[in-house]
Amino acid sequence: MIPIDAIQSFCLKKEQTTEEFPFDESTLVYKVLGKIFALCPLEAWEQGKPSITLKCDPDYADELRNDNDCIHSGFHTNKRHWNTIYLSNCGFSPEFLFELIDHSYAMVVKNMPKKLSSQLKSTS
Repeated sequence: MIPIDAIQSFCLKKEQTTEEFPFDESTLVYKVLGKIFALCPLEAWEQGKPSITLKCDPDYADELRNDNDCIHSGFHTNKRHWNTIYLSNCGFSPEFLFELIDHSYAMVVKNMPKKLSSQLKSTS
């Protein structure tokens, strides 16, 4: 299983990312320029049921859900655009999970107004 601190470290290395608790004191949220790209319910992690919810292209989201028993439509999010990944029995490599986090970040940036996304160095 991928430790939460590895996810935290990876997310915080992404440009203009903040770590917040906007909903409650147990839901860790990562935002790029104020827009959510990842959610981690810390109570579930403490109970041995780690998960992360990530934004996803709808077609890719369906593909991931069909190919992986541990990926479901997003918990408490738009089911078409978000996936919840239950990590305890997934067997994902950290690299694959980081690819999914990268995809989520990119989806959020792609859908930002240009005025906002122009604040990112990697966006031209």
